[in-house]
Amino acid sequence: MKLSLSNRKIIFIIAALICMLPFMSPPLALLLGLVLAQLMEHPYLHLNHKATNWLLKLSVIGLGFGMNVFSAMKAGKEGVLFTIVSIFGVLTLGFILGKVFKIERKTSFLISAGTAICGGSAIAALSPVMKASEKEISVSLGIVFILNSVALFLFPAIGHALNLSQSQFGMWCAIAIHDTSSVVGAASKYGDQALQIATTVKLARALWIVPVAFGTAVLFKNDQTKVEIPYFIGLFIVAMLANTYLPFVQTIAPFFVSLAKKGLTLTLFLIGSGLSLQVIRSVGMKPFMQGIILWVVISSASLWAIMTLVS
Repeated sequence: MKLSLSNRKIIFIIAALICMLPFMSPPLALLLGLVLAQLMEHPYLHLNHKATNWLLKLSVIGLGFGMNVFSAMKAGKEGVLFTIVSIFGVLTLGFILGKVFKIERKTSFLISAGTAICGGSAIAALSPVMKASEKEISVSLGIVFILNSVALFLFPAIGHALNLSQSQFGMWCAIAIHDTSSVVGAASKYGDQALQIATTVKLARALWIVPVAFGTAVLFKNDQTKVEIPYFIGLFIVAMLANTYLPFVQTIAPFFVSLAKKGLTLTLFLIGSGLSLQVIRSVGMKPFMQGIILWVVISSASLWAIMTLVS
């Protein structure tokens, strides 16, 4: 029996409020959203992407109040080499796979860039530069969000099975999971130190959107080199500096961090609620295979490197 719009709105709002309860973790919220997406049509689908985007940015800024600038700089420095090698490695392998599978050029590039840098944020920033169509954007985002959902449950389990340290797991999350929301969700489940390292390294990685965007404009012969710079990273740094140097901020910082974690939990619920079976089916087998291969390669290669080089 099909539910009316008003009933769907009521159920959706109740589910969102449940995500704010103390026992709800990011993976549980994502699972609740996924279940809801299969049971009923999203009553606010037209607002979902915008709400997810804003909530994620605000949550990331809030997490900055729980970090110290000196430990963040150390984590960022350790992650630079991994970041550079992995980004260029994924983009190169993605180009090869796109040719092998004969995937449409723009779709293949968006999948590769989303895997290499920061998931949906990279796809959203690069798509106008290369004038990608709505279908190309949707397919790329669908693949990224599906694999993010898997990673959120799979990575903590692997981390515990391999007895990864907080530093190792945080670094691995930042490199091998696409979207910032899922990186933070998985790392927060593993531990506070893992969360700090994962967030710092991932946000440093997100800055690569800018040079990659200019390269994209050249590659696709497009004069439109304007790209949305992730300004929220700057605000994250301001929050981190304030927490490090201003004593009065340190007293209220736990409140902002708690609020940010709730915001992240709600973000993942919204992402899950937008992944209906119809969205999953629309992805297509060949682009999905490219996304899986890229993800498996970057996950396994970075895990091996981190276990070898990071204590």
